[in-house]
Amino acid sequence: MALPFTPPLEPMLAALSPEIPDGPGWLFEPKWDGFRAVVFRDGEALLVQSRDLKPLDRYFPELAAPLRSSLPDRCVVDGEIVIARRATPDAPMGLDFDALLQRIHPAASRVAMLAATTPASFVSWDLLAEGDDDLRGRPLAERRERLVAALASARPPVHVTPATADRATALDWFQRFEGAGLDGIVAKRLDGAYEPGRRSMVKVKHARTADCVVGGFRWHKDGPGTMVGSLLLGLHDAAGELHHVGVASGFSRERRLALAAELGPLRLPPDAPHPWIPRDEAGEPIRYPGAQSRWSRGRSLDWEPIAPERVVEVGYDHLQGPRFRHATQLVRWRPDRSPADCRYDQLEETPPHELGEILGAEGGR
Repeated sequence: MALPFTPPLEPMLAALSPEIPDGPGWLFEPKWDGFRAVVFRDGEALLVQSRDLKPLDRYFPELAAPLRSSLPDRCVVDGEIVIARRATPDAPMGLDFDALLQRIHPAASRVAMLAATTPASFVSWDLLAEGDDDLRGRPLAERRERLVAALASARPPVHVTPATADRATALDWFQRFEGAGLDGIVAKRLDGAYEPGRRSMVKVKHARTADCVVGGFRWHKDGPGTMVGSLLLGLHDAAGELHHVGVASGFSRERRLALAAELGPLRLPPDAPHPWIPRDEAGEPIRYPGAQSRWSRGRSLDWEPIAPERVVEVGYDHLQGPRFRHATQLVRWRPDRSPADCRYDQLEETPPHELGEILGAEGGR
């Protein structure tokens, strides 16, 4: 490609902050929940690069033509691939990260089918090169102005993210846009250059806590039998059924050893009943949360069931469908809580918003 620089390019990253930055000189954008993508275009030549520097093109073939028709003839654009869909015909449009995960599949026929039934969109937020100009050293304010001008004629499924320099507007977005599947705010310095691989941006994500039942755990890959890798969490629905909703992970070595000492003796024998291990008429286990699937790619997902009697408080950002979108963080054990009280109805729900409202928000293109 005859561009000012060639792929691969490490994307600029963001450091987590507990609050939206205050003071002058900031630009705020919604934080999109999708796959990071840097698009390189030189005429008909097109490359969509992932955050980990791998090509994404084959997984999203439906984006090739829209990107060629919407982007400048020679450019490098940073952004996010998202999938927006309705959970039901009457529901508002929202982002669906699970639908994105289904695209990372080796079968071209399945990718083609999903591209037709759940097409993706590209949301751009930074212009890194245009023509012969390398813009990475220019201030963000200039890059944003050139991005908006360069994509003035872009049409869905290619968009320019909304942006604002007003912190009050950013706070409003932080509260309202979560219902559409966006998971926070990204703040960038208006005078800042684009710094590949560095955490020069700030991200603020929704943070909440929930009391969950611990129904089992996985051993850590570096210490099976001696260190716990993650806790398997559950919540009860209105009928009292315990659902596997996600994991708590990210422990220090000391905490992993302590969890192994505490939970190891609580493991159930193979023939003991457990709500996540349904059995057939012969008494053999049927597939349950944590078992292998075609998406696990051979990774060991074996887990140790324990009696669902322990309660833990975890920090989480948001729920997607019936599960936590990301791994949660262990806050503390709650011996004062009953497992039966760990229900979905404790979780905060955010009213949904249409994505059309977000992409048409003030400060967009």
